[in-house]
Amino acid sequence: MTDLTMTDSTQQPESDVEVVQAKDMQRARMLQSVNPPLVKHMYSADPSAHVFEGALYVYSSHDIETDAVFNDNGEHFAMRDYHVLSVPIVGEEAIDHGIALKVEDIPWVKQQLWAPDAAYRDGKYYLFFPAKDHSDIFRIGVAVSENPTGPFIANESPIEETFSIDPAVFEDQGEHYLYFGGIWGGQLQSWKNGSYTGADNYPKDDEPALTAKMARLNTDMSSLAEPVQDIIVLDEFGEPICAGDTERRYFEGPWVHKFNDKYYFSYSTGDTHKIVYAIGDSPYGPFNYKGVVLEPVLGWTTHHSIVQFQGKWYLFYHDSTLSEGQTHLRCVKMVELHHDENGHIKTIDVYK
Repeated sequence: MTDLTMTDSTQQPESDVEVVQAKDMQRARMLQSVNPPLVKHMYSADPSAHVFEGALYVYSSHDIETDAVFNDNGEHFAMRDYHVLSVPIVGEEAIDHGIALKVEDIPWVKQQLWAPDAAYRDGKYYLFFPAKDHSDIFRIGVAVSENPTGPFIANESPIEETFSIDPAVFEDQGEHYLYFGGIWGGQLQSWKNGSYTGADNYPKDDEPALTAKMARLNTDMSSLAEPVQDIIVLDEFGEPICAGDTERRYFEGPWVHKFNDKYYFSYSTGDTHKIVYAIGDSPYGPFNYKGVVLEPVLGWTTHHSIVQFQGKWYLFYHDSTLSEGQTHLRCVKMVELHHDENGHIKTIDVYK
């Protein structure tokens, strides 16, 4: 892995890659004070925020240094545990409650504990997470605790019929819905008719894009109550967004929240580095594309959650300012989010 530390500020970068890295470092130093990380003692990413019993918790993956090669499969994102953060006072540093779950405690997992989410039902807290099994195939697992901060005890096996990455659980009228899926390193493109093909099967640019998946959960919160379905995002003409429309098509990181009886489906566009959203009348969709939630941040990835706390709405996200631009070493942050009088989300640029 390239060492991003520059001991001599006058040293000239030796390659195009180093030029980009040097510029990222310089930009990161300027942006660090704009919106501080929730925690600074470790690298954190993929924040999933929830309010449980009046308290605000953030379920975070934990970035670590790695010797893995940087590639589109994301092998340099080698996270091995999860942390739970709590935010007693908005604007102040969060409390890190330590390791909530780690690779060594999950029988079916080989590596890569990527973006998690959490939910509450009937006195128990559930941590949903993606990981590669011993065949290097991403599955969705679940772990249980009697405390929102864990520790969590993982089920012996992943949730049947689930695959890929980025689980997000949305509660509505007593039901819980599981959303998931990510292309490229998330392997969504390698699944067909519920089976893993091992091949990359992407649609053509003028064909409907690959979609996030979803299903209602059973009351045990560990199994699906129905077959996995596609989440369809429609353009202004009522047609599914196509694969070539990289500014709007689904890539990864689904999230659902409800505002004024409408369902908001937001997600990352991946290689175009935006968080965008669409609105529907049901947790199943279809959802009509509306616009951008978050402009690109420092670092390659972007991942988010949206939650209401103490009468205000907040966007949780990550960037790479704490590591001065290193893509795989991120930090979680939060910023207030606003819906306008028509229910549209006002686009956020966190560096302005």
